[in-house]
Amino acid sequence: MSSNQYQRPDPDALLAQVQRQERRAARGRLRIYFGASAGVGKTYAMLSAGRKLQAEGQDVLVGVVETHGRSETAALLEGLPLLPHKTIEYRGRTITEFDIDAALARHPSLILVDELAHSNAAGSRHPKRWQDVDELLDAGIDVFTTVNVQHLESLNDVVGGITGIRVAETLPDTVFDGADEVVLVDIPADELLARLKVGKVYQMQQAERASRNFFRKGNLIALRELALRRTADRIGDDVQAYRVEKSIDAVWKTGSSLLACVGPRAGGEHVIRSAAQLAAQLNAGWHAIYIETPPLQRLPPAQREQILKTLKLAQDLGATTAVLSGSDIAKAIADYAIANNFSKIVLGRAHPTWPWRISHHQRVAMLAPALDLIETGVAGKDARAGARGLAGAALAASVQRTLQPSRYLWAMAASMATALVATPLLPYFDLANIVMLFLLTVVLVAVQLGRGPAVLATFVSVAAFDFFFVPPRFSFAVSDLQYTVTFVVMLAVGLITSHLTAGLRYQARVASYRESRSRALYQFARELSGTLQTGQIFEITCASISRAFHARATLLLPDSDGRLQLAEPAQDQAAPTLTPASAMLDIGIAQWAFDHAAAAGIGTDTLPGSPLFYLPVVAPMRTRGVLAIEPENRRWMLVPEQRQQLDTFATLAAIALERVHYIEVAQDALVQMESERLRNSLLSTLSHDLRTPLTVLVGLSESLLMARPPLPVAQAELAEALHDESLRMSSLVANLLDMARIESGEVKLNLQWQPFEEVVGSALRACHAVIAGHDVQTRLAPGLPLVRFDAVLIERVLCNLLENACKYTPPGSLIVIAAEASGDRLDVAVRDNGPGLPAGREEALFEKFTRGQRESATPGVGLGLAICRAIVEAHGGTIRAGRSAEGGASFVFTLPLVSPPPLPGPDEAGQDSQDSSGGPT
Repeated sequence: MSSNQYQRPDPDALLAQVQRQERRAARGRLRIYFGASAGVGKTYAMLSAGRKLQAEGQDVLVGVVETHGRSETAALLEGLPLLPHKTIEYRGRTITEFDIDAALARHPSLILVDELAHSNAAGSRHPKRWQDVDELLDAGIDVFTTVNVQHLESLNDVVGGITGIRVAETLPDTVFDGADEVVLVDIPADELLARLKVGKVYQMQQAERASRNFFRKGNLIALRELALRRTADRIGDDVQAYRVEKSIDAVWKTGSSLLACVGPRAGGEHVIRSAAQLAAQLNAGWHAIYIETPPLQRLPPAQREQILKTLKLAQDLGATTAVLSGSDIAKAIADYAIANNFSKIVLGRAHPTWPWRISHHQRVAMLAPALDLIETGVAGKDARAGARGLAGAALAASVQRTLQPSRYLWAMAASMATALVATPLLPYFDLANIVMLFLLTVVLVAVQLGRGPAVLATFVSVAAFDFFFVPPRFSFAVSDLQYTVTFVVMLAVGLITSHLTAGLRYQARVASYRESRSRALYQFARELSGTLQTGQIFEITCASISRAFHARATLLLPDSDGRLQLAEPAQDQAAPTLTPASAMLDIGIAQWAFDHAAAAGIGTDTLPGSPLFYLPVVAPMRTRGVLAIEPENRRWMLVPEQRQQLDTFATLAAIALERVHYIEVAQDALVQMESERLRNSLLSTLSHDLRTPLTVLVGLSESLLMARPPLPVAQAELAEALHDESLRMSSLVANLLDMARIESGEVKLNLQWQPFEEVVGSALRACHAVIAGHDVQTRLAPGLPLVRFDAVLIERVLCNLLENACKYTPPGSLIVIAAEASGDRLDVAVRDNGPGLPAGREEALFEKFTRGQRESATPGVGLGLAICRAIVEAHGGTIRAGRSAEGGASFVFTLPLVSPPPLPGPDEAGQDSQDSSGGPT
């Protein structure tokens, strides 16, 4: 590791930073006024800032501001130019929304846009207001806006669990994090409740309801803590970005972040657990690192595996782990801490060293004096003895591994061969040149065989030079004392050269590993980018894992019931894969990993004895499958870098599978849309063509029934049956035609203010023949308000619901029509005491050509309820099915209630009477 690895800016990073600054300079600046809940004063603070900037000469425009009846907030709008709202007709209602086109045309330097998470009405350019704001920023317009903590997407579930209320309008956290400024607007919970009580948050009726639900003191305290913490996280990112931008090396203790350091000695797990406990107490994030130096690379496999298990424990406890390479442990720790702004470093207990030797703890303190060093205690009575025993075993194993006879024999042979080659050259070469040959041999030995053999080659080379070339030759006696200096310099240069060469060799090997990992990821991503079939993803994934990890792998994908099965390759492949017939592949473990979206098998806490590693393939929307991997070496599963690379492989495969899935969904949707269009066109054509002959058939059957003289009894019964069937066929054709007209958008609502009781009466009269054999009761609440609806279509809804109830209930059953006003809507129910609805199919009944009983003698084609839903939704209402209080089926639909126009007063009525009669009476 270079000594300036963290301090020296990366040229690529600097270039990317300059490009980001150029893009940001062309965009407007976004300031978010952030609060814990409504009523804390976000809009007030935003308007106050806008007025101040206007007074300074800036062009300020109010795009949209919601005052919610607060007089103090409304007073701040005086003197500020207001942008007219855009009106949108939606389901028979007029809605006002922010006019982005007018804002872009006006192009002020600053625009105030309240409630960033607001959902725009259908028909707007963007579905969300934050998308409008993003377009304004792209146009170079600065924006001030407001956001509550419950509207952040990442905290929506948390806030819902605290308050019991899920907010539908949410905002991606990327928008919040990408804001140029975040201003926290905060007041204590008691003060906010006092404002709510006096009507400064909502109107009194709304405030009373809010105080019983959302605005409870415990809720407000919890939301305030969330807002403070989220703001602190956002500001912490700004601090770190500023430090990187300005290349600031000093640690700023703005947070309580921890860095735990793991070493080769025993007690690493105790360090990790202590750091995790301390991080939990401080509510701080923490990292765990291990510095791997060239000597530590030669540790025995058992000890290296123990170190990696310790890092895995840290990862399980919530830490971010990393294995760093370097030759100086203390400097690597200090550089990492400074680069990531860690204020506290947790280290294990320092072991006694020689008096003249400085420990790693002391060197870290010297290199980073601003950091707080925390030293953990021993884990037990025998911890020190165990540590010494393990360290001694590690040292012995390291020495045993280092002292491989063949490597040292080759080093000695290389030095002696250099002496033999240089002997014939002695008459022609000066002794200084021969020394260079020996140094070259030392360098070559260090590059090929490592540090230990290079040290031996240095001593052998000095001895060979003395014996073969320094007079008197063939003896170790030295005639000139100057050669002693030559020997010392030669020995020193050889040792230093061997040390540096071995370190560079180690760093080159580490860089090669990193380059190979990056190349494997790039190749895998490039191959997946062009896949269009699941089989291709299977083939590429298995082959790539085989190349990158030297492991056999297979991909298991779920069927329609969520049960895993082996994916089928697109073609015969040479990559080694596992098969279901293999005794090692356990579908049960794979299914558990899929159901819980967690890894299982070797290297995990779930069935670690399994010979395979099961990694779920998790996409943004859902888990797409499981990778079953059989590694050649179990140890690589514990290497954090290997696991991170494998997780990246799985993520890329998951995204590819999700992309292929949505391609198939889009193709199916296109086919379904085309089929629906053709079916609607066919139904419309048939309905028109059948209507005329059916009308004639109905008229002829009625003529036969009214013929004079009357028909004989047998013929009259046939004529009546003919008339009934022709009427039923005409009703079916009418339903088909109505459905085709509704879906084509040809139906225009004739909305009129009228009492709902009248349409109930007209529906009962229209269905008198159908409901004759049933007990029909009306239970309308007294004093129902006037409702604005299309009487003909709502009558059709009631008739269809009554006919549906009569079809599926036995004669004499009770049918109830009930209606009552509930808040801002009118609830209308048609209930019966019949057999009820099929379980689990309540929503499916509203689909076209769907019937309660799939095979039944009951007449109908399954369009009545679909027509009801289309009509009700066209009015801005909803319809649902369920079980009634009488034990049968219940269909409930709602109609929106709005304030009717004022009725004429007595004076106006009197004036009308005078005008109509020509003068006073």
